[in-house]
Amino acid sequence: MTSLEFSYKVDQLTTTLKPYALRLTKDREDANDLLQETLLKAFNNRDKFAPGTNLKAWMYTIMKNTFITNYQRMVRRNTFIDTTENLHFINSSGTITCNKAMGNFEMKDIQDAVCKLGDCYRLPFLMHFEGYKYHEIAEELCIPIGTVKNRIHIARKELKALLSIYAYKN
Repeated sequence: MTSLEFSYKVDQLTTTLKPYALRLTKDREDANDLLQETLLKAFNNRDKFAPGTNLKAWMYTIMKNTFITNYQRMVRRNTFIDTTENLHFINSSGTITCNKAMGNFEMKDIQDAVCKLGDCYRLPFLMHFEGYKYHEIAEELCIPIGTVKNRIHIARKELKALLSIYAYKN
């Protein structure tokens, strides 16, 4: 394929490439830049195009790869890498002291809430919590599997209500 034929075929594809560039970039100016860069790469590498293959697919691949490369370059450019020595230990986990009092209060509240559950709900819930499968609980307690699922569901609902003080609020 001569340079003139190649140029003519590529020129015909620009009308289909432009909407694709716009879809990738979501910006008209960036789409025009991407299209121009794609055309430049295609003309510079026209010797790599195998005649008889799909020129349109080749051009779309060039555009997609160019977009990905530009995007990765932009992400790298906007990534801040702190190369200074950490002399001040700001927010260092080595200097943090943990007070486990809050965790102890939470565990006590959780245990109290579980104890407040009725026996028919507490036992299936605790077995499920320990890792038993629904069918194993059903066999052990000699009750239908649907009843096991229902009791665990009700236990979760009651625990959620009893522990509502710990619900995350914005």
